[in-house]
Amino acid sequence: MADLLLGIDYGTGGAKACIIDTQGNVLGFAFQEYPFYHDKPGWSEHDAANYWTVACHMIHDCLAQARADAADIRCIAVSSALPSMVMVDEQHQPIQRAYNLMDRRAKQEVAWLKQEIGEERIKGLTGNRIEDHPSLVNLLWEKRHRPDSFALIWKALTIDAFITLKLTGRAVMNVSAGPFYGVAHDLLNERFDEEMLEEIGIDPAILPPMARCEEIVGEVTSEAAVETGLVAGTPVAVGQVDFNASCIAAGITEPGDIMSNLGTVGNFGVIHKSREFNFSPVGLSMINLAFTIDSANTYITIPSTTTGGQSIRYLRDNFSQLEVETERALGVSSYDLLNLQAEKAPPGSDGLIILPYLMGERTPIWDTNARGVIFGLSLNHGKGHVVRAMMEAVAFALYDSYQLIVTSGLPINYPIVLNEGGAVSKLWRQIITDVFNAPTVLVKRRTGAPFGDAVLAGVACGLFPDFSVAKEWAEFVAPMEPDAENHARYMEYFDLYKRLYEHVKEDFAALADIRDRG
Repeated sequence: MADLLLGIDYGTGGAKACIIDTQGNVLGFAFQEYPFYHDKPGWSEHDAANYWTVACHMIHDCLAQARADAADIRCIAVSSALPSMVMVDEQHQPIQRAYNLMDRRAKQEVAWLKQEIGEERIKGLTGNRIEDHPSLVNLLWEKRHRPDSFALIWKALTIDAFITLKLTGRAVMNVSAGPFYGVAHDLLNERFDEEMLEEIGIDPAILPPMARCEEIVGEVTSEAAVETGLVAGTPVAVGQVDFNASCIAAGITEPGDIMSNLGTVGNFGVIHKSREFNFSPVGLSMINLAFTIDSANTYITIPSTTTGGQSIRYLRDNFSQLEVETERALGVSSYDLLNLQAEKAPPGSDGLIILPYLMGERTPIWDTNARGVIFGLSLNHGKGHVVRAMMEAVAFALYDSYQLIVTSGLPINYPIVLNEGGAVSKLWRQIITDVFNAPTVLVKRRTGAPFGDAVLAGVACGLFPDFSVAKEWAEFVAPMEPDAENHARYMEYFDLYKRLYEHVKEDFAALADIRDRG
């Protein structure tokens, strides 16, 4: 019999799963996109029931690819992009659609919390800013706007916790997910402040219990085994935040290690031991959470731009019908075709600058009203200029946070490791390398977060004594060094990029007011 491990990850735009052996070989891999629902301005949802359908399909696909006996799966772990929220009733059925991290509907609830509870009190408890994306804020929106369905909520779960519930029948929250519930979450003491929950009117009973990522939460039920093809009784770990899973997959495991993803969301993270989340104004401009490894003492700070890889997907889906049809007819990637066009444009895209805030923005500006802007468009610009300018815009958005991290003095172990999503684009990697003025490498293994989940599963069931195998297995390729001339040029554009936002910031708010009233 073989010893195999199954990891499953839910991103913002799609899910991935893989089966690995104890030498780190990927035996089976599956990926499936799922649709977004943007029924109203600021809303971003998924079909919650579809998460389970996707899981069942991917597990069957992975088992078939691996030619594996399901009885050889020793443990399973799941991760997901956060914040996300799946509300379920006592029968474990979803209530309403699921929230994903691009949802920005709860602005009035944020205003109420700032007035009634106070920003400083929330920051002091959570180690994070109060914005409109944490699950507790969205629960306040549900309570106010859909009281009948709110009354049916048994548990408010993350996507990974929902899948774990479907697998095991048990509800749990991994310790690194707590900050994405926000408001009343005590980051340093790893609990929810029940006094604050009472003040804001949320029953703590609808929040799942919190546990270490590597604990075993339960076993695959007979019902789940029938649907997934797994064997009843297979252990399931508590799980983790998807960025942590990506880090582990890339061998990013020690303080100072830094990694960037260009998935649906664009982000990077730095591991550290500091419990001072107000390191300059920077700490509270970022997202701070417990890291999977030694989660009681180790944290990760994650700057994030809301629409990273999603911005290029948006251009593909809405303005690239020819490229999509070419992919369908000839099997050539539509993204590769867009890259070829973008490569023809020079750094700076011939004076074209984009603000890539298609669904508001997270760090460091935290502006839910912000939207996309194309500046400098002229008749000499073609599609390639727009694609390159969007790549540069995402790099600028990440650099806006990166320069604050560097200024704060938080230790960084170079090179910057680029991992999932759009990082496969050589052009985009070079843009980031030049904008950041820092060396970069690419993770050779493209499996991503589900590989990190499989490693977590191995630790949880005792196949691995610790996470050191992740560092041993990590292999980096395509090293890049920054071009000084390009960096200097990009800094001129970055300064203008920053000024553009300041010029239109109030106009974004005015537009949101008009739109919301209409």
